[in-house]
Amino acid sequence: MSLQLAKRLMTEPDKRLLWKFAWNFGWKGMRAVNAFEKRRAKGVYFPAFLFLSVTNACNLRCQGCWVTPTQPPCELDLATLENIIRSSKAQGSYFFGILGGEPLLHKGLFDLMGRHPDCYFLLFTNGTLITDVVAARLHELGNVSPLISLEGLEAVSDERRGGRAVYQRTLEGVAHCRDHRLMTGVATSVCQSNFRELVSERFLRDLIGRGVLYVWYYIYRPVGAQPCPELKLTPDQIVELRRFMVEMRTRLPIIIVDAYWDDEGRALCPAATGIGHHISPSGYVEPCPPLQLAGEHVGDGTDLYERLTNSAFLREFRHAAAETTRGCVIMERPDVLLQLAEKTGARDSSGRGTVKAEMGCLSPCSSHHLPGREIREASWPYRFAKKHWFFGFGAYG
Repeated sequence: MSLQLAKRLMTEPDKRLLWKFAWNFGWKGMRAVNAFEKRRAKGVYFPAFLFLSVTNACNLRCQGCWVTPTQPPCELDLATLENIIRSSKAQGSYFFGILGGEPLLHKGLFDLMGRHPDCYFLLFTNGTLITDVVAARLHELGNVSPLISLEGLEAVSDERRGGRAVYQRTLEGVAHCRDHRLMTGVATSVCQSNFRELVSERFLRDLIGRGVLYVWYYIYRPVGAQPCPELKLTPDQIVELRRFMVEMRTRLPIIIVDAYWDDEGRALCPAATGIGHHISPSGYVEPCPPLQLAGEHVGDGTDLYERLTNSAFLREFRHAAAETTRGCVIMERPDVLLQLAEKTGARDSSGRGTVKAEMGCLSPCSSHHLPGREIREASWPYRFAKKHWFFGFGAYG
């Protein structure tokens, strides 16, 4: 199946875009992880990757979303974004996940990406705003991969996304990306309502037919002002999802991404390793996007390296998370995070002012850390990549 995937990669996306993906994301990404590991060995934590929520504006209202839109929207200004990117490049980090809200509502985003052709940007988008003109601009830039969120088929998408005809509008965005031969991916938050529709070979084959080159499955986390805990997965469903991904990687010509398990199938938390962190639309540095607690703020020419490497909150979070679970501490032990916030004086970075109360109401639930039920990677390329470039970096002892 690797040969079929290689054929797709060589024939479907534009060659210039494929080269940008291979060089800016692949080669530079590996170098960034190696640089991160060398820093970590010296006790210095500057992430290999940063995730930037550039705006809290959105045209949808999704179940379980932790982002609260405001009027006017809260956005990372271009000067702050420039400082973040330039500071990251100085440390050998060239990859940025761009989130929202809906990041395509940030008016200066494409010009920013164009000023940094040596970087790679993963654009997390609901896809409904990807017109032919937008897709053409992404093709022109070349260093951006649209990662389009699909939360179910027709009925479930409308329910999950709080809109009408969301599924069809999203697929129109996917079609425009294919027309312009982009490096297109699809992401989905797997939950109770969409599990049977999306954790299926039929769904993946449909994506392949639509020109999608990779898919990112992640586990629904009940957080935010309306966490919808009834949507969380059971332990058996989490194991089934893991088994499905491992099997499909050996059978279908599509890249299947996950950031939850290492090469041996043991659970991972990227934020606990320090390999990646998140900056909110208001400029707060958070361990990961759904955890809206922060100790530091960036902006006004802030020394990003100093803020991240000397953050007491991030340091204490890494220790607390790694000592508590290999899985998601938000899901398993929200009480630990509340204790951590109290200990470090971390602030609510959501803009709602209710995060600590929300976390206090959360009931602990299972995450992907299920000892004794590990499933080893069966695809040798995935196993090799995870073993050498993403395997925990000693965070768990």
